[in-house]
Amino acid sequence: QVQLVESGGGSVQAGGSLRLSCAASVRIFSFNAMGWYRQAPGKPRELVGLITSRGRTQYDDSVKGRFAFSRDDSNNTVYLQMNSLKPEDTAVYYCNAGIQTTGVIRPGLYWGQGTQVTVSS
Repeated sequence: QVQLVESGGGSVQAGGSLRLSCAASVRIFSFNAMGWYRQAPGKPRELVGLITSRGRTQYDDSVKGRFAFSRDDSNNTVYLQMNSLKPEDTAVYYCNAGIQTTGVIRPGLYWGQGTQVTVSS
């Protein structure tokens, strides 16, 4: 079974930074890509972006230039560096393993428990 554990969330002021981690129980290189999603209160879960096994990244327009993905395959961990945070970034952030990158992007079968990010104005 695949287990994903997110960490690094918290409360910050607008303009601040956070780095989220997603630690996997299996070799993440075996997946074509790892994804990040977020869900704000009363809103549907939305794709933040993804990072492929080769390190290629894709970001939602709302976070381009502010968020950055990275990965450490030796530790089976992916990271989401968030800078210049805005109140609208407030959400629970989820890691996803096995996200499909061909055609329409679809989540993989494996999800973490989520970590809360709260940005105050």
